Amino acid sequence: MKVKLVPELNVDDLQRSLAFYVDLAGFNIRYRRPEDRFAYIERDGVELMMEETFGPGRRWHPAPLEHPYGRGINFQIEVDNAAALYARLRDAGCSFILDLEEKWYRVGDDSEGQRQFVVADPDGYLLRFCETIE
Repeated sequence: MKVKLVPELNVDDLQRSLAFYVDLAGFNIRYRRPEDRFAYIERDGVELMMEETFGPGRRWHPAPLEHPYGRGINFQIEVDNAAALYARLRDAGCSFILDLEEKWYRVGDDSEGQRQFVVADPDGYLLRFCETIE
């Protein structure tokens, strides 16, 4: 199935971001364009592009960028085991915006449960990793 939305994140340091996403959060690098300081990553069907904010590639910035870049957005990413990922990130010294919790949300006339937590990546993008509670 073709992915119809792939966010592209501006990052200050591509290597630092890849260390977070690949080494800690379990993403894989699908491909890179080192000359553009660009990488395309994925994890279980979730795909992201990232490139250095002031790198040599093409950039579309309608306004000056300031840290944290992720203001106003969070990405919900479904995982198989949110508790294990939370523990790995905690052990690596990451700080959390929302600690691991179980939360029930109304969906129409029903409820859906999620085990979830929110962590900020090195550039301030909020990642809400979750798994469905049956």
